[in-house]
Amino acid sequence: MLSKEQKRELILKYGGSEKNTGAPEVQIAILTARINELTKHFEEHKKDNHSRMGLIKMVGKRRRLLRYLQNKDIERYRKIVEELNLRK
Repeated sequence: MLSKEQKRELILKYGGSEKNTGAPEVQIAILTARINELTKHFEEHKKDNHSRMGLIKMVGKRRRLLRYLQNKDIERYRKIVEELNLRK
């Protein structure tokens, strides 16, 4: 689970201000942080299928946001992908 401070840092870094939580970059960054934490969780708890469904939904939502950003503004898309190391 992300703490309030971690979430606030992500919002400031990718949104510019604390009020800009709806920007696709902010949403993608927060989802990526949660996905990374859940991935670590599954290394220890391999049979936690209920949480795995939540992870799959988060990955799908992040994919839709990335597709939206790619269609809307390719430069912002490339920047967020590079900063979060999403594509190898």
